[in-house]
Amino acid sequence: MLKLQGKLPRHLFVACSGGVDSMAVLDFLSRNHGVAIAFFDHGTEASHEAQAHLAHYSSKNNIDFLYGTCNRKKQSDESWEEYWRNERYNFFHSINGIVVTGHHLDDVVETWLWSSLHGTGKIIPYENKNVIRPFRLTRKRDFELWCNLKNVPVVEDKSNEDISFTRNYIRHVMMPNVLKVNPGIHKVIAKKVKADEYQYSA
Repeated sequence: MLKLQGKLPRHLFVACSGGVDSMAVLDFLSRNHGVAIAFFDHGTEASHEAQAHLAHYSSKNNIDFLYGTCNRKKQSDESWEEYWRNERYNFFHSINGIVVTGHHLDDVVETWLWSSLHGTGKIIPYENKNVIRPFRLTRKRDFELWCNLKNVPVVEDKSNEDISFTRNYIRHVMMPNVLKVNPGIHKVIAKKVKADEYQYSA
């Protein structure tokens, strides 16, 4: 079951990569909201494949398609992950409207784990300027189930399996061991997410 936090405007943009998370969000929200796709091209082969997938999907379903690209070169002191994230959010922040991302509870747990290793456990915030993350209490498996049940077409980025990227290393190598130590870690972090939602709503 997809769990939605907060009230959403009638018309919004969905940050969409073509993957199962964002496609589930796009399909779910399109049933009760006016949606447009906000796609960011990272300049990789996977991004080009995703662009073609989303261009076809948006045309078939009569959904507006907004496209962004990197506007500067990567600095020597930036990792590729940091560079792509900065450029992606610069694009999202340039959009005149609310942008919804597909961040889910598994993302929140992984981010909390990563930030804890750097000294302070952080919860992915509900909002970042015009970008909101209303699915932080939904598990990734629920997005996968939604796409399977609703026959939502997805395209997967093969680089998501590359553990040379920190996020992927945490997800594929560290998380299985974390779950052995604390199988209830998602419930623990969900409580922090709900507390954060309360502070936002107040």
